[in-house]
Amino acid sequence: MDRIAETSNAVRRGRPARASTTRPAGKKDRQPTLIASVQRALRLLEAVGGFLQGATAKQLARAAGLPLGTTYHLLRTLTHEGYLRRADGKFFYGQSVEDIGRADGRQAGRTELRTRMERLRDELGAAVYLAVYEEGEVQVVDVASGPNQPAVEVWADLRATAHAHAIGQCLLGQLPEEARRDHLSRHPPVGLTPSTPARESAVLRVLDAITPTVPVTERQQYALGTVCAAVPITVGSLVATMALSLPLEQAGRLASAAEQLRVKVGAMSPSFVL
Repeated sequence: MDRIAETSNAVRRGRPARASTTRPAGKKDRQPTLIASVQRALRLLEAVGGFLQGATAKQLARAAGLPLGTTYHLLRTLTHEGYLRRADGKFFYGQSVEDIGRADGRQAGRTELRTRMERLRDELGAAVYLAVYEEGEVQVVDVASGPNQPAVEVWADLRATAHAHAIGQCLLGQLPEEARRDHLSRHPPVGLTPSTPARESAVLRVLDAITPTVPVTERQQYALGTVCAAVPITVGSLVATMALSLPLEQAGRLASAAEQLRVKVGAMSPSFVL
């Protein structure tokens, strides 16, 4: 019952709020362009949520206030597209509507995660980053920065320079050796600064030294004037990291900030939704 209610609510949230009928003086009354067939389909989808045991076409037509012929046409289309399924003459929500419900939950989770990242930024006094390793590439998912916690200026593609920054090193460090070598063969190491490990053998030594319980730190390997730290996020098969960056003049507190990040990410890990 709760699942049906949640899915029905997700469908309703997809509809825009009705515009106010109050118009400023002197303004012509302009009606928005609406597609009637879409409105009818949405009403029909909402009606399905009111029947816990499914509903017949006639029941849905009455509930949605639609002609029976129109209802049949819409039901065929919605069933074909996966938004409804039919069983024993009754209609239920289909896979596509369930996918909307899950996406709605993921968006809520991402909003909560963003709030936590901003809280971390303020507590650590540093820009905070969330990144994943997906389909063979480094992907920065979100960045929480501010006037007093500036993010690193991205001057070289982060995907191609994973060997040079804490985010990339932390992600690659979670991969098996074969996957590490594959990544480095596609993105050969290059020297971005005098501190960058610019040879594959040097990068592999850095990655071999990484342990799950110790933050990965780098000092001016990606960008001069910046130090960074990253900690792994271990949730199932997810390969992810949360990282921070500080200007070089604050390098003295990198270790303590990195340890705080490790502790806080450890407490957050079970609730990560990416």
